[in-house]
Amino acid sequence: MRILVALGGNALLRRGEPMTAEAQRANVRVAAAALAAIQPGNELVITHGNGPQVGLLALQGSAYKPDELYPLDVLGAETEGMIGYMIEQELGNLLPFEVPFATVLTMVEVDPADPAFKDPSKFIGPIYPAGEVARLRAAHGWVLKQDGDKWRRVVASPAPKRIFELRPIRWLLERGTVVIAAGGGGIPTVYDPGRRLRGIEAVVDKDFCSELLARELHADLFIMATDAAAVFADWGTPQARAMRRAGPAAIAAYGFPAGSMGPKVEAACRFATATGKRAVIGALADLPALLRGEAGTTITAAVSGIAWAEGAG
Repeated sequence: MRILVALGGNALLRRGEPMTAEAQRANVRVAAAALAAIQPGNELVITHGNGPQVGLLALQGSAYKPDELYPLDVLGAETEGMIGYMIEQELGNLLPFEVPFATVLTMVEVDPADPAFKDPSKFIGPIYPAGEVARLRAAHGWVLKQDGDKWRRVVASPAPKRIFELRPIRWLLERGTVVIAAGGGGIPTVYDPGRRLRGIEAVVDKDFCSELLARELHADLFIMATDAAAVFADWGTPQARAMRRAGPAAIAAYGFPAGSMGPKVEAACRFATATGKRAVIGALADLPALLRGEAGTTITAAVSGIAWAEGAG
């Protein structure tokens, strides 16, 4: 099968962990073990998040000259290379020597008139206590919003319209290459008059970009690997129930938070509805079972309601 696996941020840096290369490497090593288990006999595309890494690079840049900061599109390109390198290396330590790898810097077209530019919503960078918010706003001009009991910087997150490197990604897959692409939602790119390309200050949502890539590549399966075992109804309450299989309309009717499970469920519903194929949301450690439909939540147009996990209702 042709499988696209979108690694959630937890695969690279868990909430509250130090944003060091060593911490990221340790988490990528865990992700690589799960990915290596499903690679044999399949075509594998890997996407990943980059919110903490982009935020860290922005902070490092501000220590130089605040008025000469690298823009977010450039920082996104930097993180694609950095994270792709780690994934390639750790997978290379596990898979046979003859399996080739390639990290593709991936530009993604967005609309400069997208309303997201007027309402920043994408979290990037580290978490901050409430007492730091006023200082950060004054020092950097950032927009900060609450993320749980902490605060984080937010930036515009326009919708992905087109993936520029689709043809080389497809070419590599057809030749047995494990491809890491569209990291962090890709590099946000717009057309100026005269069809001149340029980057723009934004971060594209990785789940929506991964879904677009999976659909355009005609992937047989779209997996979003995260730190949750499945999609739950009534999450955080004693009545929480895990969904094993769900139709797009049935699961969408529940509604999920925009800052966590919401984009994943929406992306899965888009893929299942448009392609008639399966999208799965579940824990990275369960990746082989997600492939078999024995863990996580499978969203498919082949069912109309919701089948609950055993013991969930």
